Amino acid sequence: MGRYVLRRLLQMVPVFLGTTFLIYALVWAVPGDPFEGKCGERDCPESYVSAMREKFNLDDPLLVQYGKYLLNLVRGDFGETSSGVEVADRIADTFPVTLQLALVALLIEAVIGIAAGVVSGLRGRGFLDSLVLVSTLFLISIPVFVTGYVVQLVFGLQLGWIAPTVGSSPSFGDLLVPGFVLASLSMAYVARLTRASIAENRRADYVRTALAKGLPDKRVVGVHLLRNSLIPVITFLGTDLGAFLGGAIVTEGIFNVPGIGGLVFRSILTKDGAMVTGLVTLLVLVYLLMTLLVDLLYAVLDPRIRYD
Repeated sequence: MGRYVLRRLLQMVPVFLGTTFLIYALVWAVPGDPFEGKCGERDCPESYVSAMREKFNLDDPLLVQYGKYLLNLVRGDFGETSSGVEVADRIADTFPVTLQLALVALLIEAVIGIAAGVVSGLRGRGFLDSLVLVSTLFLISIPVFVTGYVVQLVFGLQLGWIAPTVGSSPSFGDLLVPGFVLASLSMAYVARLTRASIAENRRADYVRTALAKGLPDKRVVGVHLLRNSLIPVITFLGTDLGAFLGGAIVTEGIFNVPGIGGLVFRSILTKDGAMVTGLVTLLVLVYLLMTLLVDLLYAVLDPRIRYD
């Protein structure tokens, strides 16, 4: 196991270098003045532009720029914005909120999606199966921003059951509704994926053998059937955490959640290359670590999988 983890970490190095270089190149090498609008309606003085270009190494070749950025990144320095704000400080202020929102969404997605998929897969064609299929199709057909606005309007403004927006320091309870909205689409996919996996594995030889041995139905479902059926679901959930972190812009905007989604959106509008590069680099790291964690969970769910 240890050698496998080490090998996977080494494999992540070229992936990290390739993705971060592509991000850096797309952000800083696009045509146009990266400092346009930084001085209000008038053009920035030449002295300011020269100082900023020297600060961000924009006069160097692209590979040299990326190399200097990477050296700073290894030391934990994500750089500064053109206004002198530390990117790491802004990430420290906003990333925990988005991470908490993403974990809430992941928990809702896993609990409701897997439960609905298991019930539907075990019952076969019946009322509950039809209800799950219709409900998930309904959620898949509606964009997340529409779901968010409807939930906010109906349950927040008209009925008053929930707070329409969250505060500057949201708690776990404050993020339940935004988390449900964020997880609504993926929850439908998890339910359908679990249903298909359960229905397929119900006919497997090891399930028939367990039933022939006289094992209780709960043990057959919980120990044998569910563990093997959850392998593709765990893969989906693991990659979905990264998607929640990077794709929460709309949900955070609707419910006024002070996370990195709004920070990314504002940074793109203001052409703040340092902030965009730092945030996306962080999301790349999250994706890579979640991929490794999902691979390690395979051996926990299926004892036949060994990493030698």
